[in-house]
Amino acid sequence: MAVARKLEQSFLKPGGLTTTLVRTGEQWDAPNGWAPLQWLAIRGLRNYGQLPLATKIKANWVNENLRVYKASGKMVEKYDVVSTAAAKGGEYSNQDGFGWTNGVLLKLLSEK
Repeated sequence: MAVARKLEQSFLKPGGLTTTLVRTGEQWDAPNGWAPLQWLAIRGLRNYGQLPLATKIKANWVNENLRVYKASGKMVEKYDVVSTAAAKGGEYSNQDGFGWTNGVLLKLLSEK
């Protein structure tokens, strides 16, 4: 599947999927990754039988969430999935304890 190949070759980073391939300094662009987009990509890839890639994205995202939590004691709105440093960019600073981040992580951790 061409989409899966493109995701794996270009978008997959150590912390999950980057939102775009463009670095503008805005929050919705690279190098940032967001929980809802990880969730949709994982679910979509599973639906099309791309289980190894879905599993890899899940592992990268979960590991990044847990790494940041262990280092800072908090969950955040978005993550720099490329350098796995604090995410930044956009019209406001990175938010702590964001609901969709918490929900996606809990759902992924609860899977067997």
